Amino acid sequence: MPLWLVFHPPNTFDTQDAKQALANDITKIYTSAGLPAFYVTVQFILSPTSSCFVGGKPETERPFIRISVDHIAVHSNNDTGMHARITARVDAALKPHLADKGYDWEYHIDETARGLWKINGLVPPPYKSEAEQLWASANKASVWEKGRL
Repeated sequence: MPLWLVFHPPNTFDTQDAKQALANDITKIYTSAGLPAFYVTVQFILSPTSSCFVGGKPETERPFIRISVDHIAVHSNNDTGMHARITARVDAALKPHLADKGYDWEYHIDETARGLWKINGLVPPPYKSEAEQLWASANKASVWEKGRL
């Protein structure tokens, strides 16, 4: 389960098409690694420019986008090579939506303990397991052997 919180000022991500395009590119990061699309949640949170301070000063020169990401489904296990691959995929997905538009931006990724995660009361199946592949093909959670309510 990746959860992306995209904090953005007015006049950025102000159309459904702009939000949809970024959400699609973010979702592709995870589906290309075999995760079900429905694991990916992207929330756009409008943050007035008067509420965003960078370095103690209001951010008024260029739009500033702050992204907070939580990973639960798959962990990097402090593997620096995996960190580089993950951030390269994230950078590539964000580039056309942020860097190419001249925005200032930053993100961070936290990894939450997988044992503290459920979907519809179900324990998600192990990564790349047959049960997870069924969830991915159906694009929804369903009861599986070890994930009962």
